[in-house]
Amino acid sequence: MSEPSVQVQLGRLVLKNPILTASGTFGYAREMSPYLDFRELGGLIPKTVTLEPRLGNPPPRTVETPSGMLNSIGLDNDGLDVFIEKHLEYLLGLETAIIANIAGRSVEEYHTMASRLAPFTGLAGIELNISCPNVSGGVDFGTNPDATEKVVRAARQACDLPIIAKLTPNITNIVPIAQAARAGGADAVSLINTIQGMAVNWRARKPILGNVLGGLSGPAIKPVALRIVYQVAREVDIPIIGVGGISNIDDVMEFLVTGATAVQVGTASFFNPSLSGNLNQQLTELLARERISSIQDVIGSLRPLKPATC
Repeated sequence: MSEPSVQVQLGRLVLKNPILTASGTFGYAREMSPYLDFRELGGLIPKTVTLEPRLGNPPPRTVETPSGMLNSIGLDNDGLDVFIEKHLEYLLGLETAIIANIAGRSVEEYHTMASRLAPFTGLAGIELNISCPNVSGGVDFGTNPDATEKVVRAARQACDLPIIAKLTPNITNIVPIAQAARAGGADAVSLINTIQGMAVNWRARKPILGNVLGGLSGPAIKPVALRIVYQVAREVDIPIIGVGGISNIDDVMEFLVTGATAVQVGTASFFNPSLSGNLNQQLTELLARERISSIQDVIGSLRPLKPATC
């Protein structure tokens, strides 16, 4: 049997394999270079960038939780100009797909940022962060279908690059949001961003995070992420990138079977920085052992349970 095919396609975006890094957990890649070969990645999504510099939220900004972590970074970054001047050339020199991640305070800011990135033909795409739970305003886009569609459409009109909308789980029903992203012209959706939570020091009678609330990530949220991937895959005709709690090859397979076309490794990179670089080889070996010739035979292959019989 020849080596299995692991190439995937997210709308117009073609990736050599389905393993991506999640924005905010991989820096701007330089920090991770001692730990993995970037060529093993299907793609790399650097830290979220905003139009103007942001100081982020007051410390403490992170806290460990059972099977996960809370973060309240608040999109701390140096702004789009610095990203273009100091980071983008390095990123585009790496032998993997680079997908910029942007966040704005208004529809106009998303349009402006997408316009600024449009001339960089080496970019593989843009991921729109419309779902960060740690900043005021940003999460509102991802909880309202009309706002979601407007933001995605603005970015779509500003550039010809593939557009991915990263959606929030902090909503009762995410399906209308995914439908709105598709209507606005998104090539794919990333499911999910972090779940809003908090941690408390009961002895001090105080919240632990400086911003009180933060975003929960890690293995603790995987069941929620799988549920949302399942729901959107059944109802919306759009490629899905599964995100949430992936820390081994079985996690990858669970998301693919449930309906994701690709996955992002996030929190696991903090305790195993080599993981994302190793998963592609593990995926190829697993498919070969299972005698599966193409990853396409795995994606969305979840079998419905048979009804119980007496």
